[in-house]
Amino acid sequence: MKAILHKADSRGYANRGWLEAHHTFSFADYYNPDRMHFGVLRVLNDDRIAGGKGFDTHPHNNMEIITIPLSGALQHKDSLGNSAVIKAGEIQAMSAGTGVLHSEYNPNPDEEVSLLQIWLIPNKQNVEPRYDQISIEAIEPENGLKQILSPYTEDDGVWIHQNAWFHLGEFFETSESTYALKEERNGVYLFVIEGEVQIQDFKLEKRDGLAISETRKIRFKCKEKTKVLLMEVPMFEL
Repeated sequence: MKAILHKADSRGYANRGWLEAHHTFSFADYYNPDRMHFGVLRVLNDDRIAGGKGFDTHPHNNMEIITIPLSGALQHKDSLGNSAVIKAGEIQAMSAGTGVLHSEYNPNPDEEVSLLQIWLIPNKQNVEPRYDQISIEAIEPENGLKQILSPYTEDDGVWIHQNAWFHLGEFFETSESTYALKEERNGVYLFVIEGEVQIQDFKLEKRDGLAISETRKIRFKCKEKTKVLLMEVPMFEL
């Protein structure tokens, strides 16, 4: 197994007053030639948006954009005619494809919203733009890993144009788990949202990430009250 540890305090950081953002990979004014991407995982932003603030309408194309609120809520509007509020316990996926305009605002004037925004390079260019949003609270299991994203419309979670699978793990007690990769040439980026994870000699704490490749299975141990996101992605760009 090959693994590279990204400690939380090694990420890029930006503070615009209304937006506090940590960037695992190069983004906006943060540039690190050693942190450009992990396979097709191009962006992993850990954002906090102040009450009543947000991103004005802006364009995207040929990117799969996934939003996972951790607390609070986010108002989404786009040029496809979608208008929805996404909150903690839900996941949103948008295929930008040939081009889409959207805005993202915190609709609550007195409450901050915390979220992860993730961009994946798609395996198909210039697809018809699409938007999807679902609740992931009801997906089993309650204590352990639950699939929240895949390449398939009939599978658990949202679907995207890429051979990627996301699993969200919530562990209320100390647990040992094994994750088997779906594709031989894929890798996994493990991101600790809360708590503590042990993988071989690597100890990961809150907001740490581990880029894992050249393995078919990952065995890890979580302490109680741990929440973790596993992102299995192709290690090559299509």
